[in-house]
Amino acid sequence: MAKRLGRAILLAGIGLAAAPALADDLREALVTAYNTNPTLQAARAQQRAVDEGVPIAKAPSLPSLTGTANYIEFVKQSQSSFTAPERALQTQANLGMPVYSGGAIKNSIQAAKTRVEAGQQDLRAAESGVFSQVVSTYMDVILNEAVVGLNRQNVQRLVVNLQATRDRFEIGDLTRTDVAQSESRLAVARGQTRGAEANLLAARERYIQVVGKEPGKLESPPPLAGLPADPDSAVGYALDHNPDLGAARERAKAARFDSKAAGSSRLPSVSLFANGNYTNYYGTLGGPISATLPQTDTTAQVGVRATLPIFQGGLPAAQKRQAQAREGAVLEQEIATERAVIANVRAAYAQYQAANEIIDANKAAVSAAELSLEGVRAENTVGNRTILDILNAEQELLSAQVQLATAERNGYVAGFNLLAAMGKAEARDLALDGGALYDPQTNYDRVKGSIFDWATDPAPKAKATRTVDTKAQDGTVTPK
Repeated sequence: MAKRLGRAILLAGIGLAAAPALADDLREALVTAYNTNPTLQAARAQQRAVDEGVPIAKAPSLPSLTGTANYIEFVKQSQSSFTAPERALQTQANLGMPVYSGGAIKNSIQAAKTRVEAGQQDLRAAESGVFSQVVSTYMDVILNEAVVGLNRQNVQRLVVNLQATRDRFEIGDLTRTDVAQSESRLAVARGQTRGAEANLLAARERYIQVVGKEPGKLESPPPLAGLPADPDSAVGYALDHNPDLGAARERAKAARFDSKAAGSSRLPSVSLFANGNYTNYYGTLGGPISATLPQTDTTAQVGVRATLPIFQGGLPAAQKRQAQAREGAVLEQEIATERAVIANVRAAYAQYQAANEIIDANKAAVSAAELSLEGVRAENTVGNRTILDILNAEQELLSAQVQLATAERNGYVAGFNLLAAMGKAEARDLALDGGALYDPQTNYDRVKGSIFDWATDPAPKAKATRTVDTKAQDGTVTPK
């Protein structure tokens, strides 16, 4: 595919703008987007938030310790009380430990863990989606540079034709109509060139938006590896590896745990507790006889608390039915996702196959158009063809060349989209060499067992690169 697109660019007879840096290749663009794209960075941050669902779900299963302190000034005493204290300091410590909660905590933890796995699949999908955008914008720049070159070549050809037509008009060999036709076709070609330059400008700006840097001299992309031999093998691989389907399956499992947890409020709960109290009256308890009374008091209790729900107005049953309905919805969504994956993979395979056939057809069209133009020019010299015939032949050649370049672009993008639909277009599949790959499991392993209340992370800072300092793009292509 890369060689074919390279040939399409050579047909344009142009060279890309010279750049002081080395040429950019597709791998470099993918690495840059992988490390700096804001969509991907946001997806990673969102997954880190999902990771915290596990320690949040675990927290109710762990001991809890609270303390309270009250300092009291008794500013107005009862007139009949002669021994009431004037002030007091009261402190209390409470320790609790759940023993049994009807399965609510256990199933909530399992649901949170399963959602972490679903989130990791979502992150795979986000990665694949960003890479698909990179490939599309990369190929768009190459395509539009080729189209600009082809249109400029056509303008140059029409300028030569117009001059030759005018010369022949001066000697009476052609009519004014022939000159007007040449002038009209040249004006149209210049307009088409300007439109192609505008499209190139837009493609370069989209490249900056997705990749995060200005496109330099873009090399032809490498051949795609791992493409399937037939649609059935593509679907079979996708059913096991597509990240969207994987995420849907994990969410269905999580919803099952939610349903189990929803019915737990109907069951008994058991917990252990211990508390201690300390009171200090600062020598004011007892009034006149305060010297004979102890001015501090300490108490402690330990015990087991069992709670048995008897009637809750139908709340547990409603919560259970609600969770079951949501589980049913997620199960249906899993099937819908599976259907979509199958349809998308089959469609992507068909588009890829069609793109290759279109490339072959357009290559034949370019060869025929070149031969036709040569023949029309030769026949014009002996009077069998008109100037309009030459102009039409040149336009047909330009159209065939543009269609071939477009087909090359579409073929490569279709192939990559097929890999993405199968679940084979992520960093781990592309062997990116821009450093260590981001592993969401690392953060999950870091936080899943965290129980310290003050173990917070630093304030977040944006990791994506901004493009405000990039220069505005244009549609120019410097000729060789």
